[in-house]
Amino acid sequence: MRNIRRRLKVWELALGIGLLAAVLAGAFLDRAEAELSDSLVRLHVVAQSDDPADQRVKLAVRDRVLAYLTPLLAETKTPDEAKNIIAQNLPEVEALSVQVLRENGFDLSARAGLEHAAFPTKTYNGFALPAGDYDALRVVIGEGRGQNWWCVVFPPLCMTAAEEVTQTAATGGLSDDQIGLITEDGDSYVFKFKCLEWWGQLKGFFGA
Repeated sequence: MRNIRRRLKVWELALGIGLLAAVLAGAFLDRAEAELSDSLVRLHVVAQSDDPADQRVKLAVRDRVLAYLTPLLAETKTPDEAKNIIAQNLPEVEALSVQVLRENGFDLSARAGLEHAAFPTKTYNGFALPAGDYDALRVVIGEGRGQNWWCVVFPPLCMTAAEEVTQTAATGGLSDDQIGLITEDGDSYVFKFKCLEWWGQLKGFFGA
């Protein structure tokens, strides 16, 4: 009986240490994700539907919006500057989006706004971003029931070649740790991003 109690205490101690380590790691990753999300402005284009034609015109809208915003944001140094410029140009973004739709034979509306929204983990060419809440320029086509297109408009990572991601991110004010978080190859950042997702689920379970 004494041996059983001793083993139970060891097990309880190990469980407690494991939970403490999980909480500390989760808090660190949570802070890292929050700091990263505060440093970026995402772009979110939502198609009318999953019909192939709607998906194609979604990409045409994306291309026109990026072509319009890229020079406007070229000299910005902070996400707040980028958001201010985007906010001032929302009517033009909407008008350009509608113009693309009309050029392609679509009688659909388009609306643009700056929103704080949840994004899933996403892998791009040369970098990846963890799931989390980000400020984003959101362009919704028609009823917005189709698949989405996500990327980063500040720093302009979605217009950057894979080998230039690090330099572009640094120019946009990301720290070395943040750049390392999003650009590490293979299973390394996948594991870290999964940890972030598990931590978010754990917080949700406990109502944190």
